Amino acid sequence: CNKIWNAFRLVKGWEQSEVATQPEASALAVKWFGYRLDEVKVELDDLFSKYRLSEALTLLYKLFWDDFSSWYLEMVKPAYGQPMDARTYRSTVGFFDQLLRLLHPFMPFITEELWHALEPRLQGETIMLSYLLDPQEIDKDYLRRFDRTCELIAAIRNIRMSKNIPFKEKLVLETAEGHDSTFDAVVIKMAGLECIRPIVEKSAASASFLIGTQEYAIPMGALINVEEEIKKLSEELAYQEKFLASVMKKLGNESFVSKAPEAVIALERKKQSDAEARIATLRESLQQMQSGK
Repeated sequence: CNKIWNAFRLVKGWEQSEVATQPEASALAVKWFGYRLDEVKVELDDLFSKYRLSEALTLLYKLFWDDFSSWYLEMVKPAYGQPMDARTYRSTVGFFDQLLRLLHPFMPFITEELWHALEPRLQGETIMLSYLLDPQEIDKDYLRRFDRTCELIAAIRNIRMSKNIPFKEKLVLETAEGHDSTFDAVVIKMAGLECIRPIVEKSAASASFLIGTQEYAIPMGALINVEEEIKKLSEELAYQEKFLASVMKKLGNESFVSKAPEAVIALERKKQSDAEARIATLRESLQQMQSGK
C-alpha cells in the first residue's frame, strides 16, 4: 500500500509541458511497459481461469513494484526541476489507471481511492465497474532485448557500488562488436553514463564484464585503486579457474556423461563455455591493469 501511494504521489507531483519534446529514453520506456503490461494481462487471464489467485497476486506485485516503480518510473522521471512532456505523462497516468484496475480485486479500498484521485471521474463512477483494455499484440523479442538491457544497467550500477563511484560521476561504457544499441538512451540515463562507444581494444585500467556473451568495459582511470583492483581480479580469476576445473572434472567422468540426461550434460557444457569466457575476460583485464600501472 505504501509503495502504491508513494508512486501515486510521485506521478501526480510531476508537472507536464505540452511543448516539451518526448525524450528517447521515455519513448522506449513507454513502448516497453506497454508490452510488459499486456504480457501480464495474458498471464493473469490464464491464472484466473485456473483459480491460481496467489500466483496472480504475486505477478501483479512484481509488475507494480519491480517493472513499474523500480524501472519504468525511473526511466521516465524528468530531470530535477524540469517538467515532463505531455505525451509521456499521459501514458504514465494511463498505465497507472490500468494497474489500479488489475489490483482492485485484491486491494479494493486503496485502488478505488487512488483511481478517483488520479483523474476526474463522473458522478457515480466506480473502479468496480470499469473495464480493462484488451491486450494488444506483444513483441516478445523487444521484451527479451529490454531484459538484457536491464541486466546491463544493473551490472554498471554494481560496478559503481563496488568501487564507491557516485552517480554524479559520469562514466563511459565501451562495447565490443555485437552490442544492441536500440536502448542506449535508457542505459545512458539509468546508469549515469557520459556516452556509449564501440571499441576494438579496451582502455587500460578498465572494469570489464559480460552480459551473456557480450563484452563491455568501463575505463576507470583515476577512479580506482589499481593495486586493489588487481587483487580483486586475481581472486575472481582464481575462483573461476577452480570452478572450471570442477566442471571439466565432471564432464571428464565417463560414467557421469554416459548416464546423465542430455539436458544435464548441456547445462554443464554451458557452465564450461561461460566460465571460459569469464576467465578470458578476467585475464585480459588483469593484463591491461598490470600494463597500465
